[in-house]
Formats: sequence, structure tokens, C-alpha cells
Amino acid sequence: MKTSFLARNTDQLTPIARDILKEIPHGAVIALYGEMGAGKTTFVHALCDEMGIQGAINSPTFSIINEYEVENGELVYHFDFYRINSVEEAYDFGYEEYFNSGYYCFIEWPELVESLLPPQVIRINIEVLPDETRKITLTQTHETP
Repeated sequence: MKTSFLARNTDQLTPIARDILKEIPHGAVIALYGEMGAGKTTFVHALCDEMGIQGAINSPTFSIINEYEVENGELVYHFDFYRINSVEEAYDFGYEEYFNSGYYCFIEWPELVESLLPPQVIRINIEVLPDETRKITLTQTHETP
């Protein structure tokens, strides 16, 4: 299933995040695709806001993973694989435990660990259109591309 949304500004991300969270399974592994500066971290921030996460939501570019806590005590994991040099680095920090935790996992730069993504991964592609509008496409599938 594919669904697309258009966001002309960051204020429009909140209702899109709300709609997406209604569509995807609780605790899903979500891979966010898009070029540098497309707004992947900004969209993760909108998703986290919708889940009631308080505090700073930042890109884990240097730490690779950030952990956030939802008001109900559940956790959310936010990955940024931009700086990893090999898939083995994901094994080193135990990615499987996170991906199989039952908590939401948001993954930026999933292309670098594509072979490790679970079959039921939710894919979100953020495309920057010529007028700077963001086209956000949600793809739910049980197969990898």
C-alpha cells in the first residue's frame, strides 16, 4: 500500500505524522529515505511530538542511536546510519535487539543497512519538489524492494 502527502511547510508535518501513525502498526520499524536536507529528522521530530515525547529530538548522526521515552514509559529508537562504514558496525551495537524490541524504530539513511531491515519495514520517502514542497510517501509492504 502506498500513500502520499504534500507538506508545503513544517506546520503541515504534524497532521501528516498523525495520519501516518494511525496507518502503521504499533512499534513498527520505519525507514526514512531522502536526500541530505530533505527533512528526515524534522519529520521524525513531528512523529515523536505526535507520540507525546517531550524534550529534544535530534539527529543521532554522531551517536548513531538516540533513545526517547513516551509519556506512557514506552521507548522510541532513532537511528542515523549516515556515518557507519559497514553493516558490521550495526551488528556491533546490537541492532537486532532494537529492531525486535516492539518499540518504534525510526531509521535515517537505511540504504546503508538495507540487508538488515526486517521484511515488514515501513518505508517513508521524503522528496523535495522544485517549489521546496515535500512529498512524503508511505509504503507498507511485507517484501523488501
